[in-house]
Amino acid sequence: MKDLIHTALNAMDIGGAEYGDVRIVEANTEDIATKDGIVEALVSSETLGLGIRVIKNGSWGFAASHDMTKSAIQKTAKKALEIAEASSIAQKEKVVLSKEKVLQATYKTPMKEDPFSVPLSRKIEMLLAAEEAMRVSPLVKISQTNFRALKEKKTFASTEGAFITQELIETGCGLEVTAISVDDAQNRTYPNSHGGQNITGGFELISELNLKENAKKIGEEACQLLTADQCPSGTFDLILDNNQLALQVHESCGHAVEFDRVLGMEASFAGTSFLSPDMLGKFQYGSDKVTITADATAKRGLGTFGYDDEGVPAQRVYIVKNGVLQNFLTSRETAHTLGKKSNGTVRADGWDKLPLIRMTNINLEPGDWTLEKLIADTDSL
Repeated sequence: MKDLIHTALNAMDIGGAEYGDVRIVEANTEDIATKDGIVEALVSSETLGLGIRVIKNGSWGFAASHDMTKSAIQKTAKKALEIAEASSIAQKEKVVLSKEKVLQATYKTPMKEDPFSVPLSRKIEMLLAAEEAMRVSPLVKISQTNFRALKEKKTFASTEGAFITQELIETGCGLEVTAISVDDAQNRTYPNSHGGQNITGGFELISELNLKENAKKIGEEACQLLTADQCPSGTFDLILDNNQLALQVHESCGHAVEFDRVLGMEASFAGTSFLSPDMLGKFQYGSDKVTITADATAKRGLGTFGYDDEGVPAQRVYIVKNGVLQNFLTSRETAHTLGKKSNGTVRADGWDKLPLIRMTNINLEPGDWTLEKLIADTDSL
């Protein structure tokens, strides 16, 4: 591995790169799905490749390859340099990176049980048992489960001297049931919709979810919803549960503070932003009770890691404090425009993708009220 990295870095130096980095990523995934008592999908995949970024003539160039031979790596570095040279023709201003501490480090996702060490038969048995528990009535017409695991081994090195290895583990599982009557259909999921619950962590999550017990519960709830009263229409005070609130914070606050969107550099994934750099420390994002953090160190969060894909350590930073905008999510390039250091939010979705700013774990920090107080303070019908 070190020989391959040396080959990449040497090719960047020879090609005249002002800065360069290389990421070698090996990713393994496993996906299992069951439906109505049978295994519907069983998929295992493995990828290995590298991505090379360079700055030449003040512009970025990026290229990637699955060919891990030294000659192919040299060609990939050359291609990245050529792209940087071509990009510089349309350059508006030169890329300058914030000064960061050069690190040699390792990180591994904390976990109790590696999901890839668990026998496949055990996983399938677990899913089918949960599925059977959902079928509490003839009204239950569709029962489904899924399991997902990801292991990503990443090695990052730069021409500045950084060398960082990480092993990131994700585990997830979900249940879904549909009950159907003559004139209605109702659906329930556990523990969340859209694939269930996923964490950075190990197979211990599955036992914590108590799948069989909760499978029966959502089966019963789906049937009960078939004859439940309709929700009233009108204007009411609502209490959002954590699933819906997390979505609101993610979309309205998380994406908006990704600084490449603010600067107009990125719009494809989630649009641009209504914010601007001059709003820092001034803009009233919410009431003085609203404090939001971006925390890449949060236990089990899907935005949790040791170091981002520029070699910057994971951090917890205030985005909004007491209602006022405090920080954007930055890269080394965008942090320099603010005269700050990067807060470590650059990640790529695979070895063949260009790293860009992606939100970490965006959290609305708790206040001093309990749920009981909140309910008591909210007007009822």
